[in-house]
Amino acid sequence: MELFATHNRKHFTFLFVVLFYVLAAYKLWHGMWLFQMQPHFFNTRFDGTTWLFMQTGIHQWLLDNKTGWILFDVFFYTMPLLYWLAFNRNIKWATWIAIAMLLVNWIYVQCYTLYPTNSIEGHVGWLLYPFVFMAVRLKSFYFLMHGMRYFFLFFFASAAIWKLRQGGAFNPEQMSGILLMQHKEYLVSAPDYWYTHFIYWLVKHQAIGYALYLAGTLLEMVFIVGFFTKKYDRTLLMLFIAFLIMDLFIMRIPYFEILPMILPFLFSKYGEPKS
Repeated sequence: MELFATHNRKHFTFLFVVLFYVLAAYKLWHGMWLFQMQPHFFNTRFDGTTWLFMQTGIHQWLLDNKTGWILFDVFFYTMPLLYWLAFNRNIKWATWIAIAMLLVNWIYVQCYTLYPTNSIEGHVGWLLYPFVFMAVRLKSFYFLMHGMRYFFLFFFASAAIWKLRQGGAFNPEQMSGILLMQHKEYLVSAPDYWYTHFIYWLVKHQAIGYALYLAGTLLEMVFIVGFFTKKYDRTLLMLFIAFLIMDLFIMRIPYFEILPMILPFLFSKYGEPKS
């Protein structure tokens, strides 16, 4: 087996930076940067970390604050580029940039997901990757990269376990109820739109909707295989991309910001580097 080498780390980091800016361009095109969203209210999340963060009042300071939106966007969207430039010059400098990236990403993502955008779970990659990039030694980077792989496996497989635990996977009406809740705006404001007709069709044909829900649950469950072998990592990667596409089409959820989590699957074929 070929060992993980310095050029593999550089390739991994480059792919991360490219993917980050592709997603940034996608969000800019769809008006999803902070300055484009122009938040004027927030939703409270009832978890300890968010509650502690909200005591700072930063999320309130940003409300109707045009200068603050631009400032936060600039910081968040320049950090990966700064890291890449530092990484190519001095790995110890890059470590300090990664620490700064962790702080910037944590504050930005906490604020961004408190506003009516989407869940914080979809941004978990931006919160965790700075820890990987803090590594100075190649071996440390390798193990942190695989830590991200196992986290993603848990992230995906636990979603299937939750569906089983809550009983949704055994309820034939589950998908119809989810579709009615998820697409209520379409159903009310655009009843003649082709996509609305498609959703109505799925709701009426509960067996087909349930089959889709069960297929999604089984797909998530398949990721448990990754805990025992890396042999099927490329297959899992393709299944995940297929899941993202279907999630966008059926649920209208653009979950693309979780894409960086698949990078370790591209490099899992390499063995542990030498000390």
